[in-house]
Amino acid sequence: MRPITATAKAQRPSLTVKTQTFLAFSLVLMSALVISMLLALSAHARQMPESFADLVEKLSPAVVNISSVQTVEARSSRSPFPPGSPFEDFFEEFLNRGQPNGSDEPQTRKLQSLGSGFIIDAKGLVVTNNHVIESADEVTVRTVDGEEYEAEVIGRDAEGDLALLRIQSDEDFPFVQWGSSGKARVGDWVLSIGNPFGLGGSVTAGIISAHHRQISGGPFDDFIQTDASINRGNSGGPLFDLDGNVIGINTAIFSPTGGNVGIAFAIPSDQARKVIAQIEEFGYARRGYLGVQIQPVDRMTADALGLDDAKGALVNSVTPDSPAEKAGVEDGDIIIEFNGEKVEDSAALVKVVSSLGVEEKATLTILRGGDRKKLSVVTGERPRPEDSEDTAQPSVTEELGMELSDLNGVLRQQFNVPDDVNGALVLQVAPDLRQRVARGDVIVEVNRKPVETSGDVSAAIADIRAEGRSAALLRLYRNGDFYFIPIPLGGDE
Repeated sequence: MRPITATAKAQRPSLTVKTQTFLAFSLVLMSALVISMLLALSAHARQMPESFADLVEKLSPAVVNISSVQTVEARSSRSPFPPGSPFEDFFEEFLNRGQPNGSDEPQTRKLQSLGSGFIIDAKGLVVTNNHVIESADEVTVRTVDGEEYEAEVIGRDAEGDLALLRIQSDEDFPFVQWGSSGKARVGDWVLSIGNPFGLGGSVTAGIISAHHRQISGGPFDDFIQTDASINRGNSGGPLFDLDGNVIGINTAIFSPTGGNVGIAFAIPSDQARKVIAQIEEFGYARRGYLGVQIQPVDRMTADALGLDDAKGALVNSVTPDSPAEKAGVEDGDIIIEFNGEKVEDSAALVKVVSSLGVEEKATLTILRGGDRKKLSVVTGERPRPEDSEDTAQPSVTEELGMELSDLNGVLRQQFNVPDDVNGALVLQVAPDLRQRVARGDVIVEVNRKPVETSGDVSAAIADIRAEGRSAALLRLYRNGDFYFIPIPLGGDE
């Protein structure tokens, strides 16, 4: 009996320990499940906020309205009567009546544009788009409380469409922080505050629709797409994440009508932040530079060279005394990696080199004759067109809705235009033409006649108008291919 009793007594504490262990484990497991559920509910609540009111109240003081004024020469109206008509002199006299000195002196008028911006520093640094203040004689910043400040333009970056302003006050300004656009995911909520159609302090919300959108063919196109309602006047305004950080700068919309249709584009903050820091320090954006003319590797080129993948940047030529030449890069090399990062195409190489900066050490991985080679390079500074004596002044061809420039060495390098392609380079395009013509296109023919300069294009358009035609047929060079594009000329001047 004792052994049995003793055995029984010995087993009871063992059962109690197992039970306690099981209960403790169960409590821990249930606690973990409860915490997971709470985190999931919290994440769900974050993705679907009941209201943006607290966030708007916090951020709005740092978002500003920007108005710029540009003085331009007013174009005098031309007589509707044919040259030599007896009514022509009468018409001109009627127009000039009441004008000083018979109105032979050029008249001017002021053009005003509206946009948005945001303050990033308590001392009054304001970020906006370059196109909001470009060519402006006066720039005024108005805060949400109605205070107005005359703004100083610290610097602009036309290629990245960014500008930095400064306003001054005896008191500190409210400001917002940069966020990381790289961490933002497709489907995340975003908030936009800006000045659409002059209606300051307007708030809209939406989601990130896509990353890495290219819309104008520029060398630094890499936009965030959003369905938040963005309209004219929102340009330069901030795109916030739900932490209240700026992850994008609203800059363009896709719209057949001119109004919002749910597709808008913002410059990623990871890209903008670097450019703005350079503008603050140097007055302009300093970008890295190799000194090569490159083109993408298409499938046919890859087959011809025996490559498995149509990837990389094919070097057409190497600029003498450039960083690339000093590193040993040769014509015909294919650059497949830069600092360990794979180069998918020529556009990717331009972006990664430019973002690295100036006088930075890097490693190039190239394919030459089927062999991989690694080269060491020190980046130079990407040439700016305004610093070159060879740079022609852009001419505005209003008939086409484009800003054109003659080609030169700097522009050929900047837009990857081969030496055997001649014509007028497209620098800016009116919104209603962007589905046909892109920045960086080269007009090589007008109505099947070759053109060499922007002046040739203007002369050709004048001849077409004189013939009474309402459209022109342009032949464009774009990324190694040629296209025929018809362009309406609109009404007579």
